[in-house]
Formats: sequence, structure tokens, C-alpha cells
Amino acid sequence: MHRGDSAGSSSSADGSKSEPDTPCLTTKPTGKDFYKVLGVSPESNEDEIKKAYRKLALKFHPDKNSDADAEDKFKEIAEAYEILTDPTKRSIYDQFGEEGLKNGGSGTGQGKVFRNHFHSDPHATFSDHFDFPFGSDFDGEDDPFRRFPFSHVNGFASHDGGPRRGQDKEVVHDLPVTLEEVMHGCTKHVKITRSRLSPEGHGLRSEEKVLNVVVKKGWRAGTRITFPREGDETPNSTPTDITFILRDKEHPHYRRDGSNIVYTAKISLKEALCGCTVNVPTLDSRMMPVPCSDVIKPGAIRRLRGEGLPLPKSPSQRGDLLVEFQVNFPDRIPPQSREIIKHSLAQC
Repeated sequence: MHRGDSAGSSSSADGSKSEPDTPCLTTKPTGKDFYKVLGVSPESNEDEIKKAYRKLALKFHPDKNSDADAEDKFKEIAEAYEILTDPTKRSIYDQFGEEGLKNGGSGTGQGKVFRNHFHSDPHATFSDHFDFPFGSDFDGEDDPFRRFPFSHVNGFASHDGGPRRGQDKEVVHDLPVTLEEVMHGCTKHVKITRSRLSPEGHGLRSEEKVLNVVVKKGWRAGTRITFPREGDETPNSTPTDITFILRDKEHPHYRRDGSNIVYTAKISLKEALCGCTVNVPTLDSRMMPVPCSDVIKPGAIRRLRGEGLPLPKSPSQRGDLLVEFQVNFPDRIPPQSREIIKHSLAQC
């Protein structure tokens, strides 16, 4: 990569030193070694660079790596990837280094400044640069740095009221799914409206298409499903990607906690103190009796193993169903009952 010979004196055949007629000035590129950042050689092709980037980005993504310097390392990796997969920027970098990129390839302090995505937007992340078709490698965890303005593709609303476009290369939709759909897996048939060039190549026309969005068992909220080049097309540019982000629909009985589901069992004070049996519904429509003979304190949890959602990476295994007890206290106690309770609980 950064190659440059040092200027200096030369020796003649008889061993004596002679000064060159003209001073030889060379410039050694300075700044970050992007090849070293990705662990590849300067002769690496684009596929090798992408493979190295994917591996490192998964390792250092802030959602997966709690080290203090993980986010900085992650941004450095993405910066290197962007430079080395852009033929123009890579050529400038190979000749002049990082400083050459900032100076428009002149190797001097003048010229146009090349600003890569991470220089201009400190909140951009891995998913802005590398989409994974049909599922996220982050187990569905939300990317906390993504930001999308509006676009017009039909389908599902985003948190801010409409579909979103990211860096003019993808349109993003929320895809609501029920826990039952996550439990068994499903295919959503989503009709979109997109703009395409007319067959004659003059002007744009609107067309409809149905996308079959496959949701696999256990996928978590935030999982991204991308359809490359299925969005709008404009002259002199490739069609945009369409990405769906899974969102959990509110469930009448459960709330989700990763691959576990939580069921709130409401019991009376009498049942909490004297024991009871609670019938707990499961996601596959069974009723499981949970006998409780001991005193149940508010917020106590019983675990029904293997009754939760499939694990994203091991769908044959399942999380747990957590039964969280909520004790309903009476608003008032009759005087005679109060005396009995005082006497009964005197030793407690």
C-alpha cells in the first residue's frame, strides 16, 4: 500500500558517495492504514474486502460488543470499507493516503474535500452500509443510530407516520407481526407501488407488485428483511432497495422479553396467602395449571420452561413462559375480619 522511497545519497561503483544532480523528493502517505484496519492486503479484491468487513462489523457492532472502544472501532471499520470499495477513493488513497482523500487527491492542502459517510454523519452505522437480505445478523436488535426521512411507498407506517428512505438507496417499512406469527413463522404478502422507467425509456410509470416477506420462527423485533432493487427507479440510477423491519404487535395476554414471553396472573390476597392453582394459557392454545401452595408475594415469577418463542438461531429450542403474579389487595376489610387477621398473623 503506502510505498515511497526515502531521498538520500547514493554510492558509486568504487564505494565513494556522490550527491544526486537533482534532489529526489517523495511523499509517503500518512494517516490511517485502512487495509490494516480490515486485516486485508493492498492486493485484495472487493469480495475479500466485503468478507473481512462483514466479520469485523459483526464483532464490533455496539449492540453486540460492550467494550468501551467498540463503537469507535466499528466506525473505523466502516470508514475503511467505504474507502476501499469505492474505486475512485481507493485509487486516491493508494497514492496519497488518507490526507489525499481529504485534499481531493492532490496530496496537498488544496482541492475538494472527500467526505465519507462517517465523517459527515457520526451516527451512521453498519446497517447503513451493508444490508443483509432476509434477516438480520444482529438477532433483530434495533440499530440505535438509524435515521430515515419520508418516502412514498405503500405498505406500513413508520414511527414518525410513514415509510422512510435511508441515504436514497432504500425505503424502509415497519412490518407488524403477532407473537403467534413469530412462533410458527409466516409469509406476509405486501403490495407495493413503485415508479419504473417506461419500456421506451421515456418518463416514469407507476406499477404494483406483491413482495412475499418471509418471517422465520423466533425472529425478534428489529430484524431487517431487504429486497434489493425492488423500489423506485429513476433515470441514470439503479432502483432503490426495500427493507422491512419487524415490529411486535401488542398481545392481549403476553409481553415479549427476547425469546421469553411474560404472562401476568392476577390473584386475590386470599389466594396469595392461602394458595391456589392458576391456569396459564400458552401460545399454542393449551392451558397449563400452575399450583401455588406457598405464599405468593407481589411480583413473584414462576417459569414454565420451553413454552416461549423459538430461539432465532436454534428454532428447535424455545424460550420460557414467565408467570408474573399480581396480587390484588382489597380496598377495605370489615372490622371483624381485621381482628381475625390480626390474631392469625400475630406470629408473622
